[in-house]
Amino acid sequence: MLYIICAVFAGVAVFLAVKCFLMKKSACEIREKITEKLSGDTNTLIDISSADKDMRELAAALNDELAKLREERRLCKQGDTELKDAVTNISHDLRTPLTAMCGYLDLLEREEMSGSVRQYLEQIENRTEVMKQLTEELFRYSVVAAAKEFDLERLCVNDVLEESLATFYGAISQQGIIPEITITDQRIERITDRSALTRVFGNIITNALKYSSGDLFVEMTEDCVITFANSSDNLGRISAERLFDRFYTVETGSNSTGLGLSIAKLLVEQMKGSISAEIRGDKLFITVKL
Repeated sequence: MLYIICAVFAGVAVFLAVKCFLMKKSACEIREKITEKLSGDTNTLIDISSADKDMRELAAALNDELAKLREERRLCKQGDTELKDAVTNISHDLRTPLTAMCGYLDLLEREEMSGSVRQYLEQIENRTEVMKQLTEELFRYSVVAAAKEFDLERLCVNDVLEESLATFYGAISQQGIIPEITITDQRIERITDRSALTRVFGNIITNALKYSSGDLFVEMTEDCVITFANSSDNLGRISAERLFDRFYTVETGSNSTGLGLSIAKLLVEQMKGSISAEIRGDKLFITVKL
């Protein structure tokens, strides 16, 4: 009798062990399949080798949830695409009448007018110029956000940075700034898009010149870490965490659209790099890692 009881217990133990093994195997299969489905956009279902009723019901429930997630992702992408298209079209449509307005304002300046009228005209010109810059930046932002591919080439980051700084030589000199520039002698190469990288550097330099109190510091290390820094009298009102938000501006930035650094962030992330901002005392540091 004792042998029978032991045999029964042994059989139950073996059964449970096999059951646990099969359930563990099915759980591993489900985990791998979920990771695969979430990492890609696919309509295939989770299928497991186990015939266990509970595990197959779990797989079926997960398939239902994945189907809902795929539909939500599709609607999100569709809405994002429609929004980008709308921004592109609106900014494009606004460019023509704004250009015409600027032309008429130029003609008005040649006419005789009283001091007060001329003052009003200057205000109109300033606001029109801001609108023109905003539509241009909106158009550029929408193009960057919708971009699928870069025109990749092997290029020297040192050269691109030096060319970008040279482009702004006139603006830097006009503000009486003597920049401190330190660029490593080691040639740093990356496979990326030249125009995109030029725009990143250009947007950051433009931002620095808008808010600078009279200095500009640029450093590039052998690890391809590029740091831009400038002093500002109003850093207390600047949130470093929000600098890359769309349309974020501070009052001291005249004619600022709040899109320059957003575009820079988009482009750097598309290059698989990173960009960050930090305030130390009276200086703002923007660091790009490629």
